[in-house]
Amino acid sequence: MTTLFYIYDPMCSWCWGYRPVWDEIQQQLSSHVNVEYVAGGLAADSSEPMPASQQRMIQQHWHTIEHKLGTKFNHDFWRDNIPRRSTYNACRAVIAAKIQGLHIKMIDAIQRGYYLKAMNPSDSDILLKLAEEIAEDREVGLNIEKFKEDFISDELELKLTKEISLARQLSSQGFPSLVLSHQGQLKQLLIDYQNAQATVSLIEALLD
Repeated sequence: MTTLFYIYDPMCSWCWGYRPVWDEIQQQLSSHVNVEYVAGGLAADSSEPMPASQQRMIQQHWHTIEHKLGTKFNHDFWRDNIPRRSTYNACRAVIAAKIQGLHIKMIDAIQRGYYLKAMNPSDSDILLKLAEEIAEDREVGLNIEKFKEDFISDELELKLTKEISLARQLSSQGFPSLVLSHQGQLKQLLIDYQNAQATVSLIEALLD
């Protein structure tokens, strides 16, 4: 089987900037290519407020992405929250949703909550609120009680550790990264933030 690994963090601003292109890549990919999401764990758990210097650096990343890619950001986040350099909780929420096959929905909810609604996905209560909003859509079918149980379970912690380990084994390029596994070989793909077709064409060429 051919697998395209997408290595990401739900609180990675460049992953948010890449989102439109990544969505287009998935739409164009051959049905013979299996897509596997791997949570890379950008920043470990922390209860400490993010240092002011780091806040300024990340705010500058947002402005850079906004300027280069046209991505929307709600900069009120920095005024209305006490940011922490802590993304593992957001990764846990995605993996808890992944158990129910709804990780893409959860990534979308976290990204929109964080970048557009100025919510803080480092906080468990925010993640549960986002999960509850997904669960309210009966067509989606998220079992919120199971999500809550899985979110704090030892089994989920093991899954998180395994995904972070896999991400580090697959790529040293940061987030987002794409790695194609084909015929026993791994190939790191260049991330093109503005051209989905270039990546799709490269994958098709590698499969020939």
